[in-house]
Amino acid sequence: MSEKNTAWPTEIRLNRDKNQLSVGFKNGSSYDYAAEFLRVLSPSAEVQGHSPDQRVTVPGKSDVLVKELEPVGNYAVRIIFDDGHDTGLYSWEYLHELGESRDERWQEYLDELEEKGLRRTR
Repeated sequence: MSEKNTAWPTEIRLNRDKNQLSVGFKNGSSYDYAAEFLRVLSPSAEVQGHSPDQRVTVPGKSDVLVKELEPVGNYAVRIIFDDGHDTGLYSWEYLHELGESRDERWQEYLDELEEKGLRRTR
């Protein structure tokens, strides 16, 4: 099965509190993503930069919420956060990758915050 087919979503659900997104995939996997996790790992150039050395560690997003979800063609979703960030296009493949590596990516983020003297809270 190709990565594209593996990463095809079968269900996308935002919880009532708008702080968690759940996505089920065609291959049977499903992942829950905290809004903070999605915000600090946004695929946008604002966060990721144009090369790995330009990537930004985003602090102070522990209580960020998802304001809105907008489909983008049949390949991605734009997540609009209540802090105004709305430039990240989360492809199905990227969401699947984030789900598979969630624990490692989260720990890397926490380590970066600590190294840079930043905090999750404002």
